[in-house]
Amino acid sequence: MADAIATDYIAVMVFAPLDPLSPEKRRRFRQIPIRTLLPNLITLLALCAGLTGIRMAFENNLELALAAIVFAALLDGIDGRVARLLKGTSRFGAELDSLADFVNFGVAPALILYFWGLHEIKSVGWIAALVFAISSALRLARFNVMIDDPTRPPWAANFFTGVPAPAGAITLLLPVYLNLLGLPLNLAVVWLSCAYCLFIAFLMVSRLPVFSGKRVGKQVPPEFVLPVFVVVILFFAVLISYPWIVLSVGTLAYLTCLPFGWLSYRDYQRKDAAAAAPAPPPDEPPMPGETVQTADERPTRLN
Repeated sequence: MADAIATDYIAVMVFAPLDPLSPEKRRRFRQIPIRTLLPNLITLLALCAGLTGIRMAFENNLELALAAIVFAALLDGIDGRVARLLKGTSRFGAELDSLADFVNFGVAPALILYFWGLHEIKSVGWIAALVFAISSALRLARFNVMIDDPTRPPWAANFFTGVPAPAGAITLLLPVYLNLLGLPLNLAVVWLSCAYCLFIAFLMVSRLPVFSGKRVGKQVPPEFVLPVFVVVILFFAVLISYPWIVLSVGTLAYLTCLPFGWLSYRDYQRKDAAAAAPAPPPDEPPMPGETVQTADERPTRLN
């Protein structure tokens, strides 16, 4: 009797039971092109370099730790350009880049500076390292929000708001460069490095306009192609041969050029204000028979 009822129930079913393993019902994911994966692989390679820098700092191998941060900064400078060149930009890549930047240029430099010398002043040095890492996170969050701001003028793309995270990481490690060049590490230097760390953190979260350099190098005239190759190769050769001198001089030059970015930004603002100012109303034409007295005419004397 029970078998007969079950048979009748199956017979009156309108639709067949759903088989989750059937190939017709299995969800098919869209294939991802290689041009989209390549920029993300570069970002992940930069993240590996930043994490390796943290490990080298733990092992007190400062030279390799600094080299890892510089390598991560170089990779960070090309992943976005590669994505735009290959038309492989994606929301996933943008989020991954922000997370990698926080580790590479927020956490790793702060830990390197702490293990180098800030640990000598104990909690004060750790607080300075924390402030720098948190400032880096805030700087990256503000950058992600301001990208979609529709009210920004077109020329604002030439500037960052505050020192960018990669530049902040490179400039933060200036005391370590100078120490490797022979600057003695004593308590006074450690306290100055702590104040310098807080100063760089302030520059990162400030509203200071900084040249972005995003529109530099998009097109090179044919007559400058070979000189550009020579200059780039010469730069990397000098960087590899004299890394601490190049990084020290570059950091000082970068900090010196910051006021010029602010002056250029103000100049753009003045031009925009002048263009948006309402034009003065035109002078009304004189009525027929009316004499117009100019500024050069003198009033006639009365008899």
